[in-house]
Amino acid sequence: MAQHGHHVASSQKALMLEMKSLQDEPVEGFKITLVDESDLYNWEVAIFGPPNTHYEGGYFKARIKFPIDYPYSPPAFRFLTKMWHPNIYENGDVCISILHPPVDDPQSGELPSERWNPTQNVRTILLSVISLLNEPNTFSPANVDASVMYRKWRDSKGKDREYIEIISLIFILFSSTQVLATKADAERDGVKVPITLDEYCVRTQVPPTDDGSNLLYDDYYDDEDLEDDDEDDDEDCCYDEDDSGTEDS
Repeated sequence: MAQHGHHVASSQKALMLEMKSLQDEPVEGFKITLVDESDLYNWEVAIFGPPNTHYEGGYFKARIKFPIDYPYSPPAFRFLTKMWHPNIYENGDVCISILHPPVDDPQSGELPSERWNPTQNVRTILLSVISLLNEPNTFSPANVDASVMYRKWRDSKGKDREYIEIISLIFILFSSTQVLATKADAERDGVKVPITLDEYCVRTQVPPTDDGSNLLYDDYYDDEDLEDDDEDDDEDCCYDEDDSGTEDS
C-alpha cells in the first residue's frame, strides 16, 4: 500500500512537471490538454498533420493514458480520429517500440534499447509519433493491409496509389465531421493548422488547460474502448513478420 502511494506521488509529480514543460515550450505540431483537470493520468493530444506527408493539413485527436508507476512503465497512445497507417491498429492504438515495456523479447524483433525506459518522456513520444507517421515500420505492422499498400506505393515510387487513395477516402468519408471540422476544431481550440514546414516548426503558445475538453468525437473511435482493448492488443502487438509476401523481412 505504501509502495502504491509512493508510485502515485512520484508519477503525479513527474506528470505535472512534464505538463508545465510542454506548456512553456510546446512540441511543434502538437497541443496538449488534460481530459479532466482532476486526472493527471489522461491527456488529450491534438496533432497537426506534418507537411510533406499524406496527413498534411489534418487535425487529429489522440489520448495518452499513463500508468500509476510512470515513468517506469510506458503510457498508452491511442488516436481518436480514424487513421490508416501500417503501425496503427483499427481501434487507434499506436504500435511503436518506444511504448513497449523494456523486456527482453526476441520474438518481437526489437532491441531492449529501442523500448521504453524511464529517461523517455511525453516530448520524445510525440516526436516519435510524428516520425512514425512520416516513416512507417512495415516489418512490424499493426495494420497488415495498410502495410501491404504502403510498401506497394513505396516500391512503385508512387505509381501504385492505393495507399494514399485509402487515406484520401477516409478523409472524404468523414468530411462532415473530420475534414470540414478541422478548421472549426482548430479555431475552437485556438490553434492554427500549419500548411508549410516553416509554420509547422513554429512554436505556438499553448493556452492553459481549462475545465477539460469539450471536443466532439462524432466520427472518432469510441472512447469507452480505451481500457477494454489494452490487454488484447498488447499480446500480439508488432511481432516481426512479412506483411506483403513480396519482400524479405
